[in-house]
Amino acid sequence: MADQGPGGRRSRRARYARYAGGPDPLAPPVDLAEALDHIGEDVMAGRSPERAMAEFLRRGGSDRRGLDELAREVARKRAELLSKHSLDGTLNEVRELLDSALLAERGQLARDVEMDDGDRAFRELQLDGLPPSTAAAVSELASYDWQSQQARADYEKIKDLLGREMLDQRFKGMKQALEGATEEDREAINAMLSDLNDLLDKNRLGIDTPEDFAEFMEKHGSYFPENPRNIDELMDALAERSAAAQRMMNSMTAEQRQELMELSAQAFGSPQLMEGLNRLDQNLQALRPGEDWSGSEQFGEGEGLGLGDGTGAFQDLAELDQLSEQLSQSYGGARLDDLDLDLLARQLGDEAAVDAKALQELEKALRDSGYLKRTSDGQLRLSPKAMRQLGKALLKDVSTRLSGRQGQRDLRQAGAAGERSGSSREWAFGDTEPWDIPRTVLNAVRRRAEGPSPVEVRPQGASKPRLFEMADIEVHETEARTQAAVALLVDTSFSMAMDGRWVPMKRTALALHQLVSSRFRGDHLQLIGFGRHAQVMEIEELTALDSMWAKGTNLHHGLLLANRHFRKHPNAQPVLLIVTDGEPTSHLESDGQVYFSYPPHPVTIAYSVRELDNAGRLGAQTTFFRLGDDPGLARFIDQMAKRVDGRVVAPELDDLGAAVVGSYLGSRGGRRASSDDFGMGGFPGFYGGNRGFWVG
Repeated sequence: MADQGPGGRRSRRARYARYAGGPDPLAPPVDLAEALDHIGEDVMAGRSPERAMAEFLRRGGSDRRGLDELAREVARKRAELLSKHSLDGTLNEVRELLDSALLAERGQLARDVEMDDGDRAFRELQLDGLPPSTAAAVSELASYDWQSQQARADYEKIKDLLGREMLDQRFKGMKQALEGATEEDREAINAMLSDLNDLLDKNRLGIDTPEDFAEFMEKHGSYFPENPRNIDELMDALAERSAAAQRMMNSMTAEQRQELMELSAQAFGSPQLMEGLNRLDQNLQALRPGEDWSGSEQFGEGEGLGLGDGTGAFQDLAELDQLSEQLSQSYGGARLDDLDLDLLARQLGDEAAVDAKALQELEKALRDSGYLKRTSDGQLRLSPKAMRQLGKALLKDVSTRLSGRQGQRDLRQAGAAGERSGSSREWAFGDTEPWDIPRTVLNAVRRRAEGPSPVEVRPQGASKPRLFEMADIEVHETEARTQAAVALLVDTSFSMAMDGRWVPMKRTALALHQLVSSRFRGDHLQLIGFGRHAQVMEIEELTALDSMWAKGTNLHHGLLLANRHFRKHPNAQPVLLIVTDGEPTSHLESDGQVYFSYPPHPVTIAYSVRELDNAGRLGAQTTFFRLGDDPGLARFIDQMAKRVDGRVVAPELDDLGAAVVGSYLGSRGGRRASSDDFGMGGFPGFYGGNRGFWVG
């Protein structure tokens, strides 16, 4: 609101509060990168995208709690609530008031010298003969003529306390609101209960109207701070608390229940209250049978709870159980939208609700962003968009690991199509490069300023020289990249899955695929998985491939497919990259059947060597990536590499992606790589192979 400032000018005060007009327009967008990285890792490890997403939401991110941590907080609060309290709070309070009244009465009898000795003896006999049961003693003293005003007041407090506790069980806050209640207040309560039960009776019979509810709320609305908008909301609130009160009674011992039932008859000194409450419980159980009316809990030996507080504690327990179920997401069709954020904030605080809200937005963003798609068979898969995003992340990781290899894969030659070198040359027949316009115009101007060339030939009958002559034209000199036909063969045999090499293999394939598809689009990459048999795979298929538990390493079949790929691209440089952790143990027979033998059969070795020789004759530059420390495998791969003048790399699993990408970039020799190869800045400089895992 504008206030009057100095000089009669109006000044404005800005008021700030939490935005309540829907989603916060200034809230930062949901960051999917971290989620996608974790989901991608789990998918490559064999989990379904749906399960991988659920696992990430359970774990949470680096800056937010996940569902599991929130569920642990719910369980901790529930256990604390049960251990911190006991259910005999009202009984203890009644006993204390009764003991105080009896003590005051005995003192008064002893001090009253004017009292008849017989009357004093009779009264003392009455007090001494009270039953040990608190409820029975309170009931027996209902007709006792108290001599002490303090004792009479304490006894009246018992009846008042019981009445307020009974009401607080059904109507939250009644215990405090009715403290020091007058007779008129008690009559008003009884009238409200009577009208409420009449309204519920009508609803149970199906003859109530909205006007009946409105009339009731107009008359008694002050008793319902929840401000229900209709009779259903009213019944929901009442039934939830009434059911909690019943569960509290069920949780007491038989002696405690009996004592409370006997004491309840003394509530407000009139049975009318209990009659109204019993009628209310019967109506609510009939109208809301789905509430838990028969459950119970085992409380500890801590601070005693009154009936109202105990009922509130049971309501808290019910809400915590509800949150636990929502956070478990273990029921059919579960979604994070099911989380009751208001309930979560009430039980665990606003920060917990903020974390849960972030998880809800993350789940929605993952489903709506296009990173997940459903196939024709209803399965959820990572979309090409998600694969590109994962590939970028993996390629960035590779760029930080790859410190350099000798040589790079780009071969630049002047005079061919490609990137501009910054210089130009005279046009020659057949050139398709773009003209260097400034140099061409300058050549024409110079020629005309110098006069006709003695060798200039003009068409017969031409009246003036041409503006441009063929000799004027210059074209941009460019640097060409040779095309490559790349075959990445990845071992998908039993041992790769057993020894934990499955995910690094997939990460490697995805990083190389991302590099080729984004930075070297002229190259032709084919991914070939070879286990018991070999097959060409799309990157999405390889990424989602489950662990292969069939024994067999069919390098022969993989090389057959690689050579077929090379022959399809005769003008491209063949590049053969083989990732394996075992010697060939199967090969393809002439009839298409797979032959398997362990130890490797000589025929299997011969078939594999023959196809490797064929790749060498096609000019393939070959690199083997040996995983594992088996000496026999090392000798075999070294011999295979020597046959085709290839190389052997024995990387650690974490360096596999960097090793394969580095070999691809260096397969031709020539210029040194830069950050442009990866589409990112800050690419570390190359060095001459001093990382220590180059074997050959």
